[in-house]
Amino acid sequence: MIEINIKKRVRTYNGTNLIQVKASFHHRHITQIIGPSGSGKTTLLKIIAGLIKPEEGKITANENVWLDTKANRNLEPQKRSVGFVFQDYALFPNMTVIEHLQYGSNDAQYIDRLIAIGRLDAFRTHKPKHLSGGQQQRLAILRALSTKPSLLLMDEPFSALDNVLKKDVMTDLKTLFDELKITCLVVTHHPLETEGFAEYSFELV
Repeated sequence: MIEINIKKRVRTYNGTNLIQVKASFHHRHITQIIGPSGSGKTTLLKIIAGLIKPEEGKITANENVWLDTKANRNLEPQKRSVGFVFQDYALFPNMTVIEHLQYGSNDAQYIDRLIAIGRLDAFRTHKPKHLSGGQQQRLAILRALSTKPSLLLMDEPFSALDNVLKKDVMTDLKTLFDELKITCLVVTHHPLETEGFAEYSFELV
């Protein structure tokens, strides 16, 4: 179980917004996070990952304290075993597809499986500038999974995929998540997009 109770002020186009989140997310399940623009969905993911620190709050993952502002504890991102799929992909422009995955793993068999899941076998030696938006998005997902994280945070991860490919990739990802016992939180603006993928839903208002 991931338990979160945080407060964070963020600047928006119309001033400052206070994000308050008190929630529990199921271990080894997929939860979609929904809500209107500006509600703090991406900010929440970054706080969980340790990339942003809230003004106050506490985060525990399976009874391990990741954040406790009162105790002045804030575990480094590298120690949280978290994979992050950024909305803008955040790929390395000088690395090929295979190099992106080798950066996180030296398990050749596992890397081959990730490439198969992403339907990127023909693009192993391609750099991001030679990939389509959908291919880059799939690579971003695979790169986040290359380290076999305990928790995968996904920010609009399927927006560039067509419906058929999206369904196939989601099916393969769920199988992998089950095998690796991964907990997944996925932000989406379109709840129907993750229908059949996410098992639970949490709304930010």
